Amino acid sequence: MLSLAGVVLGRVYAGPLLTRLVVGAAVGSVLVSVAARRLPSWLVAPLSVAALTGYGALAMRLAAREAGLAGDLAGVTLEAARNGIPRLLTAMIPVEAAPDTVLVPLVAAWLAGLAGAEVAVRAGRVLAGYLPPALFYAGVLYVVGPNADPAVGPTLVFAAVAAVGLALPAGPAVGAPVAADPAPGVGTAMRVRMAATTAAGVVAVIVLAALLGPVVAARITERPVDPRRYVQPPQVETLDENPLIRISGWALNPQQKLLEVRTRVAGPALAAGPATPDSPATPDGPATPDGTATPDGAQPGLADGVRIRLAVLSDYDGVTWRVGATYRNAGRVLPPVEPIAPSRVDTVRQEITVDGLSGRLLPAVATPQEVDGARVAYDPGTGTLIHPEGLRPGLRYTVTSAREHQDGNLLPTANVPAGPQVARVLQVADGVPDALRRLAEQLAADNGAPYARAAAIEQFLAEHYRLVADAPSGHAYPNLNFFLFGPRNGGGQRGTSEQFAAAFAVLGRLTGLPTRVVVGFSAPAGDGPVRAADAYAWPEVLFEDLGWVAFDPLPQPRTEPRPVEEDFRPKPEETPPSEAPAPTVEPTPSAAPVAAPPARPAGTPLPVLVAGAAGLLLLVATLLLATVVVLRRRQRRRRLTVGGPAERAAGAWREVTDALRLAGRPTPQYLSATEVAAWAQEAAPGEAAIRQPTPAGTVTRQPAPDGTEGPEGPVGELAALVNAAAFAPGQTTDEQARQAAALAVAYVSALRATRPWWRRMWWSAHPGPLRWPR
Repeated sequence: MLSLAGVVLGRVYAGPLLTRLVVGAAVGSVLVSVAARRLPSWLVAPLSVAALTGYGALAMRLAAREAGLAGDLAGVTLEAARNGIPRLLTAMIPVEAAPDTVLVPLVAAWLAGLAGAEVAVRAGRVLAGYLPPALFYAGVLYVVGPNADPAVGPTLVFAAVAAVGLALPAGPAVGAPVAADPAPGVGTAMRVRMAATTAAGVVAVIVLAALLGPVVAARITERPVDPRRYVQPPQVETLDENPLIRISGWALNPQQKLLEVRTRVAGPALAAGPATPDSPATPDGPATPDGTATPDGAQPGLADGVRIRLAVLSDYDGVTWRVGATYRNAGRVLPPVEPIAPSRVDTVRQEITVDGLSGRLLPAVATPQEVDGARVAYDPGTGTLIHPEGLRPGLRYTVTSAREHQDGNLLPTANVPAGPQVARVLQVADGVPDALRRLAEQLAADNGAPYARAAAIEQFLAEHYRLVADAPSGHAYPNLNFFLFGPRNGGGQRGTSEQFAAAFAVLGRLTGLPTRVVVGFSAPAGDGPVRAADAYAWPEVLFEDLGWVAFDPLPQPRTEPRPVEEDFRPKPEETPPSEAPAPTVEPTPSAAPVAAPPARPAGTPLPVLVAGAAGLLLLVATLLLATVVVLRRRQRRRRLTVGGPAERAAGAWREVTDALRLAGRPTPQYLSATEVAAWAQEAAPGEAAIRQPTPAGTVTRQPAPDGTEGPEGPVGELAALVNAAAFAPGQTTDEQARQAAALAVAYVSALRATRPWWRRMWWSAHPGPLRWPR
């Protein structure tokens, strides 16, 4: 009976090892009890536990060798005992027969055999001895749940074996005294009592069958409950749930070594079945080396490399892209992915050594099939791998992937799927900016086919925007709106691959394309390091009969982007036409000759000439200085009072940066607003004491990049206002703009007061702010 339970449980395991080990535990536990039936009962349990220890050590060694785990036997067994139950209930089906997934069933089978044999053999109560194996069998059925076909055959055999055991004549209990012949008349009374008891038992069985039979029959067609739904799978941190935010940090440290990769490619060959959902294809014939698609059939930067995938992000709420995966512990061999269409496939085998990469996400070429050297958890829906214990320098593992290529000639006529199955990758969160929606409508207006829409979005992004390494991270709706439509001289229309991929995915969903964002690396085709400069993000679109196809919206190197206004203009506001009257008199050129200047009278003394020239120069200099002062004041008034709230906040910030240059403390261009605020506080140490009232609803100081509180004083508060205006210009209010102007004036006055007298005199007449680039 215990062996039949092992057969049922083995249906959700990969390979026959689990079934063999459970059968061995069943036979061993019963044999120990039968062999020791003449010994005192208190001695049987220690002997059986000792036998279990030896058999368990052998089973752990076999399971460790089957799973390819290294390490001492004691450490492996201790780890299996500590995490056996949660890993058994979170393991991916089929479960690999590893020490932590074998130990619990093996021990349970042994203990059930010990208890059942002691009750049935020593006490002679066969029916009561069936209880431990029956409970073990029921527990196995519950653990298997809906992950295998109904175990009708083993259950019928289980019931038949139980019936045979009850039908066989039971001998006397071990150690029981031999019963004497009953007195005359006593035997008849005993037979009558036994007949009555048997009849009552039969009636009870019939009643229970009548009551429980309909209930059990009604539940035969229901899907069993999966106990894994009650166990929380491995969780990841924010950086692993949204690795897209790491792109900007890697871009600023391009020489950081993340991985060391050795790649071997076998194939390509014709796949026997269709491709996996992650199979990209080129539109113009043979696939690129990494199997991705671009409108012209080429993939810049990957012609001699391999694309390694770190994570697939499918969920977007208008603020953050997330993986949204449900990870299950997996063995070395990962479950196969359901094919979609015929394709060519090659096998990519990589030996990857972790260096500077942190987190839990495990890089691999799509689609991974086998992982050696590291324990992994896997999400089949996205194909994302994690190492639950976290990456560490020196971790080495080998991953074998099936990289598939498809016929790109099918792309121009391919459709995109619809319905509940792809609702996740079609969802558009609320709060889409109007300009973003109008751009999507414009790109989709003249492109009816799905691939034509995707290619139009890709081309628009590649031609109108600049790829830079120092753009701040962010892909929420305000960030994308500023990236697409922000002023070019104010930091807009430039970004990292994070903004390019996120903008493509959002625009694609607005045009009805199922999209997602992938974060990964461009690795060398042979052996070599993967550095932070090789990290980037790319978008993918799902096509029917083709799967996920990757696109590359990044601009070509050394190309100058075209202004967005050439191909897209925001909806103009309706203004009344000008009614200025046309001139009624044609201007006529004067024919009178220009009179020559009068000649200087002869005999004018030289001192008078020198004094006149000096006076004239002084007058011109005075007029120039006065003009500069007037222009400077008009410049300040225009910056602080003209334009929208976001423009006025930016103008206040330019007042501060100009003042720092006038004070001889120009700010480096690479500093962020918060760092500039700290720089400004050093330039005027006493400015923190100048406080301005903070009206209700205005922005307060934000934390600095290192998590500490930002600089105090007017310029610190102004930095927070400028950050808010830059990333969400539509949310800045008039009150915040007036507050920014007051803060800027207060700081500039305080800074000017700390300068020497000659700088204070030259301050208002300096022409630099009129010509300094913005």
